[in-house]
Amino acid sequence: MPIKLLIADDHALFREGIKALLSAYDDLEVVGEAADGREAIERVQTCRPDIVLMDIAMPGLGGLEATLELKKRFPELKILILTQYDNREYLYRFLKAGVSGYVLKRAAGTELVAAIRAVAQGGTFLHPDVAPAVVEGYLGRAPSPPEDPYETLTDREKQVLKLVAEGKTNKEIATILGISVKTAMGHRAHLMEKLGIHNRAELVKFAIQRRIIA
Repeated sequence: MPIKLLIADDHALFREGIKALLSAYDDLEVVGEAADGREAIERVQTCRPDIVLMDIAMPGLGGLEATLELKKRFPELKILILTQYDNREYLYRFLKAGVSGYVLKRAAGTELVAAIRAVAQGGTFLHPDVAPAVVEGYLGRAPSPPEDPYETLTDREKQVLKLVAEGKTNKEIATILGISVKTAMGHRAHLMEKLGIHNRAELVKFAIQRRIIA
C-alpha cells in the first residue's frame, strides 16, 4: 500500500511541483491538497492521509494552528513540516505541537522522499540545518530562553491570536474555527488578558515579534 499524502500550501505552483516530484515514486500517493490550514483539516477528514506535508505561513489558520487542531482530532496522523523557515523558534513550537519532521523547501527532492518514508515508519526527520538546534537543546547547551507568554495560551487561544492579528472579526473567527461568536469573543478576551495586551495594535505587534504573522 502506498503512503497517502496531503499537501497543505497556499502556493498552487509549489503544490503542483511537489505532486510532480512525488509521482515518480510508486510507494507515494498524493490523495489531497489544501491551500490553508482550515482546508487542510477538512481534507484530512475526507481523504484520510497517512502524512500531511504542512507549510507554515498560510492565510487564516496557519501551519502551527492547523497542526494543533489536527493532532487533537487525529492523534495518529503524521505531520511533516515543509517550509522555507529554518528559525529555531518555529522548530521548537512545531516539535512541541507533535510534528514528526521538519524539512526545508530548498532541499525538497530526494531528501523529502527520505523524510516521508522515515516518518511513515514511525521515525522522525530533521533537516541538517535545524537538527543541531534540537541536539543542543537536548544536551542542555542551548541557552534557556525566558518563558514565552505565548506558551501560556491554550491551543485554541493560539489559533484565535493569529486570526485576530490578521484582522479577522469575531464572526469570521467563529466561522473559521467552527465555534460560536460568543466563544470566539471569550477566547479573544482570555488571551489578551494572559498576554497583558489591551488593544489590537499591541496584539499585532506581539504576533509579528513572535513570528506568528509576517
